[in-house]
Amino acid sequence: MRISVSSPPQRTRRTEGKHAVSSVVNIFVMAILALGAVACRQDMHDQPKYIPMRGSTFFNDARSARPVIEGTVARGQLHDDELMFTGKVKGEDADEFPMRVDAAVMARGQERFNIYCAPCHGRTGQGDGMIVRRGYRRPPSFHQNRLRNAPVGHFFDVITNGFGAMPDYAAQIKAEDRWAITAFVRALQLSEHATVADVPPSDRSRIQ
Repeated sequence: MRISVSSPPQRTRRTEGKHAVSSVVNIFVMAILALGAVACRQDMHDQPKYIPMRGSTFFNDARSARPVIEGTVARGQLHDDELMFTGKVKGEDADEFPMRVDAAVMARGQERFNIYCAPCHGRTGQGDGMIVRRGYRRPPSFHQNRLRNAPVGHFFDVITNGFGAMPDYAAQIKAEDRWAITAFVRALQLSEHATVADVPPSDRSRIQ
């Protein structure tokens, strides 16, 4: 009679080998996780930084916000072109534009004028804008002789720095657009006092 005998020791060795490999892998993974946990520090989260307007005991004046170093100019804020950024030449209101005034500039000026200026000055510059109709102080008409004869630098300066009841618009309107508005104001003034001779011959037939 033949009796089949299994070999438990052989299967045990395979099982022990698998367990050994699994243990090594587990140890390796745990080591990686441990290293990761050590590397995950809170220095960036808990950095010693100042929140805006918070006081400081480090500086003598107790302010964390430090004054700008003398002579510092922010990028793009040099503004070394007197005519472009002040509307003046040697301290006097300029009577010239710092750029060529073409159809694109006029279109831009009209768009910006209608947004920022027309609420008070009206679409035609008569000073009868919607805000004025509701009680705001009436601005002067652009068509009075004083303003018709004023240099273009005057309008740029007023838009930039304000005048009387009018606030400044330097923060809302960039310099190039302030000049475009000034050009459009000049066009409005011309439109109110133009003659047939000012119209190009090719367009005179359209006048009724």
